[in-house]
Amino acid sequence: MGLSTFAKVCAGAIVGAEALLVLTRDTSDAIRPPGAADERDFLARCIKCGRCIEACPYKALVADASVVGPAVGAPTLDVRSQACRLCEDLPCIAACPTEALHPLQGRSDVRMGLAVINRELCIAVKAMRCEVCYRACPLIDEAITIDYRMREGDDIHSVFEPIINTEKCVGCGLCVERCPVGDPEPAIKIVRDRDEAMLLIEEEQAKVVV
Repeated sequence: MGLSTFAKVCAGAIVGAEALLVLTRDTSDAIRPPGAADERDFLARCIKCGRCIEACPYKALVADASVVGPAVGAPTLDVRSQACRLCEDLPCIAACPTEALHPLQGRSDVRMGLAVINRELCIAVKAMRCEVCYRACPLIDEAITIDYRMREGDDIHSVFEPIINTEKCVGCGLCVERCPVGDPEPAIKIVRDRDEAMLLIEEEQAKVVV
């Protein structure tokens, strides 16, 4: 029996057992590598072998040591310090022996989460020109576009507001890593649950920012 087959057998054996465990801490908001499905499926399949971590050329993936239980040692990302570079060949997925990271056709199929902009913190919304998140996005002009307009009631200052395309954003987090705003937090974040993210985006768009 080859190593890959053995690993898959081991993963299958623990799916039922780990699915019954109650997580010591909710990790459903943890940012996982490309190809990860929902948290329960991912944790049931992941054997914490570290192969995806070793395969990442940018060292963006780390073993989660902040929890106990099924999630300890699982690969995660702190996108503020080192985001996913969205490699063309997705080596992390290729390295996974158990399909905890499901094979994808390409990087545009990645769904790590969805970017949400806090319009009250975003300096571009306040007519201070900033296109950092837009320029950092590996899917520039697809996942993030710029809404250029004159500031309401102001004939001098322009607004360069970044707009998230919810159909194209893959949640890689490069926008978060590069965001120049840091107090009290970056003006953009990645929300893993896309339904939750959509609600937050709707709330942000309803805000009147001056």
